[in-house]
Amino acid sequence: MRCVTNFRDLVSTPFSGVVNAIGWTRQLQGDFSEIVKKVALSGNITTIGREELCELRLTEQGQLAREILLSDLELLTAHGASPVLNVIQHYDQDDDYPFFPTDVYSFHVDRSPIPTDTFLCTYYGDSSEILPNSQGKLKIDIPEIRAELRKLYSGADDGFEAFLSEHFFDLHYQAQVGARPISLGVGNLWRLAVDHPESRVLPCIHRAPREESGRARLLMIC
Repeated sequence: MRCVTNFRDLVSTPFSGVVNAIGWTRQLQGDFSEIVKKVALSGNITTIGREELCELRLTEQGQLAREILLSDLELLTAHGASPVLNVIQHYDQDDDYPFFPTDVYSFHVDRSPIPTDTFLCTYYGDSSEILPNSQGKLKIDIPEIRAELRKLYSGADDGFEAFLSEHFFDLHYQAQVGARPISLGVGNLWRLAVDHPESRVLPCIHRAPREESGRARLLMIC
């Protein structure tokens, strides 16, 4: 990972070598919890549109937080991204395969057929974690897990790898013994490498937090 001090460097610094996560580290002003409290929640994940954000009646500290959110939305949009601002109480968990959950609480990488990056920032609540690639092992390469996946698959042998990809099993990792996940912190805007055909680095392994604090999470992602 590498840290920078402005948005221009965040989007222009190339990934190289083992560096597949770049963060614009910041100490943000304002009360982001006020925005979480004022938004009308609709389910486990509530998306806040620009218009709704602008219409919230906020204190001076809440207004400072809103200005930062609007600025980040504008910066990312001008860069060509499609940022989404969410209040997250919790994500749905994958119960289809108890021995191999494929939800975002599992360490995983993002994949795209075209060159792109993942941007994210936690403004309030528990933050995402990344895992150095040297400290993670692809789950489908773990013999006992691969054996269980074989039991799920009923097709021809030459279609097994496609089966793993179609069900996103090949995106998930298991932290090795002694691994040290890295918290991305609150207020920092991150750019993570994605698995795509033109990538020159390994994709960044990351996961969503378990919301252990009990607080809803305010997250911008694209």
